[in-house]
Amino acid sequence: MRSTISAMGILPFNGAFAPEVTELDRWRAQLDLRGQLLLGWAGQLRRDLQAEAIQASTAMEGVPVTVDEVRRILAGDRPAQVSPADAALVEGYREAMTYCQRRADDPDFAWSPELIKAVHDRIVAGRRDHGAGRFGGPRSVSDSRTGLLLFTPPQDEVGRWVERVCDRMNSSDEHAALRAAWIHVANAAVHPFKNGNGRLSRVLASLAMYRGGFRRPEFSSLDEWWGRHLADYYAAFRCLGRRFDSTADVTPFVRVHLAAQLSQVRALDLRERTTRRIWDVLAQSAAVVGLPDRVIFALWETFNGRALTRPYYAALADVGPTTVSQDLAALAAARFLAPVGRTRARRWLAIGSCRPSRARSGSHADRIVPRSSPPSRPPSPRSLTFSRTVTAADATTAAARTRGRTCGPTRRRSRGARPAC
Repeated sequence: MRSTISAMGILPFNGAFAPEVTELDRWRAQLDLRGQLLLGWAGQLRRDLQAEAIQASTAMEGVPVTVDEVRRILAGDRPAQVSPADAALVEGYREAMTYCQRRADDPDFAWSPELIKAVHDRIVAGRRDHGAGRFGGPRSVSDSRTGLLLFTPPQDEVGRWVERVCDRMNSSDEHAALRAAWIHVANAAVHPFKNGNGRLSRVLASLAMYRGGFRRPEFSSLDEWWGRHLADYYAAFRCLGRRFDSTADVTPFVRVHLAAQLSQVRALDLRERTTRRIWDVLAQSAAVVGLPDRVIFALWETFNGRALTRPYYAALADVGPTTVSQDLAALAAARFLAPVGRTRARRWLAIGSCRPSRARSGSHADRIVPRSSPPSRPPSPRSLTFSRTVTAADATTAAARTRGRTCGPTRRRSRGARPAC
């Protein structure tokens, strides 16, 4: 298979990519046939993947935020240790992603320098010192880990090179995954802005996937994957050489990009199926004691070892202060959560994370096993075990719970003994 882009004289690529794109199409059809996710779970999955993608992409550009901090920033609850400037870059990256999603199905859509400027302006949160939406200026590509100079982009006629890149994208009829890989490496090669070019390249690749109908989170962003495979990511750009050359063969980058796309969709498919089963158990456990569905968001956060604050929960559940207070009080009364700290610094944690337990030992130090539920009823909150991470083992445990069994090795208690928590 040969690309339309490759035949037009700028950053050509070639190679037999039919097996890769065929598998991607098969995955898209398979996931679409799976049907709609539950509304709450779909929103949670989208938020989790979005936070991980934004953290990975911004961290690669030197923005020092963790995934948990990104989650809170996006929910309007900026942690005190994160500067307003860094929080603005996180929010700007989200705005760039959502802007591309809004534009993707526009019947009048066209790749253009102005589109690229608009995306870039959002990525750098409109900061003039980062050259928001303005081409040109001294530019280079360095390894964010070592500071070593890797590549020198064209210093003159930057706007003309961007126009050529856009023309090639508008003329291409190749598979979306090939267009995504090509726009990624092409924008990185031209490197049109003073700052934020890496983030821009990754967002434009996502836009190409959106345009091709790949809109599920499994396909739309590779940021988190690249963040966990930085060495492979930087190595893929070696095909560009040390200085910009419009005739450089970028086939190696396209090949790596397609491999990453396939690896991610396989991994996220497993993750979705695993964590969905755990979400179902949390929903059943809340229902047993008559708690509303919205508290599942709180249970999900604390199940994964994350602290819950009032503003964060309010944003997740889309409720007001009075409802927040009522829900948190009900979760505490049901022995799901316990408050830690006072006044504005107060946060809620899973009970097993709050204080030592006499029943803890070995690798189960972060787990609690409260009183069992009656065998004839669905799993109750008192048979729910919290853990800091979600793994395939948790899914197996969740399946066992739905069959009426409690999970995990626990220490036997004599008749009348109090629960470990």
